[in-house]
Amino acid sequence: MQSETPQKPMTQFEEALAAYQSFPGHFQSVVLSTVSEDGAPNASYAPFVMDEARNIYIYISGLSAHTRNLQTSGRASVLFIEDEVRTDQIFARRRLTYDCTSLRLKRETDDWNQAADRLQARFGELIQMFRGMSDFQIYQLRPQSGRFVIGFGAAYDVSADDINVLVHVRGGGHGSRTQKKEKV
Repeated sequence: MQSETPQKPMTQFEEALAAYQSFPGHFQSVVLSTVSEDGAPNASYAPFVMDEARNIYIYISGLSAHTRNLQTSGRASVLFIEDEVRTDQIFARRRLTYDCTSLRLKRETDDWNQAADRLQARFGELIQMFRGMSDFQIYQLRPQSGRFVIGFGAAYDVSADDINVLVHVRGGGHGSRTQKKEKV
C-alpha cells in the first residue's frame, strides 16, 4: 500500500497568485475606461477574450466614443470586478485593473483572424455578423501594469516589467508600502 504525500497548504501569496491567474476567466466583459482628445473621461464595457500573454481583445463599433478615444490616445484602463451580490464586503470587492496600450488590428490579417476566431468561439454567430460589418473593429489591449485587490490589506501591484509578477503592497496605509515581488 502506497502512502500519499500530504499536500503542503498554499501560502497566502500562492493563493493570491492562483486567484490572479484565474480571475479574468470569471468574466465575459470588461469595464473599459478611455479619455477623449480633449480630456473627457468615458466609461463603457466590452465583451472580450484574453490570450496566453494576457492581451485583451475587444470587438467594438467604430461609432462608439470609446473607439474614437482608443484611436486618439492609444490607451485604456480595464477593470474586472466581483459582482456586488457575491461580495462579503462592498468596500473590498475583489478586482483587477490593468493600464493598457491599445492597437487596432488590421482587418483580415493573421492577428485579426485569430482574434475574430477566438471571439466567435466564445460568443457565437453574432461575431460572424460583425465580421461583415466594416465599422466594427478589433482592438488588442496590452496590459502594461495593474493592481489586483483581494480585500482589505490584500492588494498586489502587477509589475510593469513583467505582467506575470505580482508585488504585494504592504504598509501602514494607502500612502506607505513595502513590496515583495513574486512571479506567477
